Amino acid sequence: MDITTGTRASDAERAQITDLLGRHLSDGRLDLAEYNERLTRVYATATREDLQLVLGDLPKLPKIGAAQSISRTRFPIWQRIEGSAWLGVGVLCLVIWAAISLAAGEFTYPWPIWVIAPWGAVLAFRVLMGWESNAWNRYRTH
Repeated sequence: MDITTGTRASDAERAQITDLLGRHLSDGRLDLAEYNERLTRVYATATREDLQLVLGDLPKLPKIGAAQSISRTRFPIWQRIEGSAWLGVGVLCLVIWAAISLAAGEFTYPWPIWVIAPWGAVLAFRVLMGWESNAWNRYRTH
């Protein structure tokens, strides 16, 4: 934010400072009473210079975009690992079944379906329900 002495602060700049104060509150650097006091000062101030004084003793926070560089995929890492394992085992079973069928000279009983289908159904159910995703955990109450 460009700080010029005596330049009047806008509502957008005040909102940005209140967002920063909220992040400091959630990080534990401010208690609720001090947060309320600083919030009152933010809305009572007229200049950009005075706005920066509200944050004077607090450390700089990283940009919000940098803090949200976490993967936004719906699938947590453990579901991707389990899915890869399921795919690998399924392909291995199909290769073994194909080799047995070729050696026998005819299609044998398709036993890999008993390995692939139940495991895949459980994985698909867990993904569709979303219980293990970050989106689900965000709405749980503790």
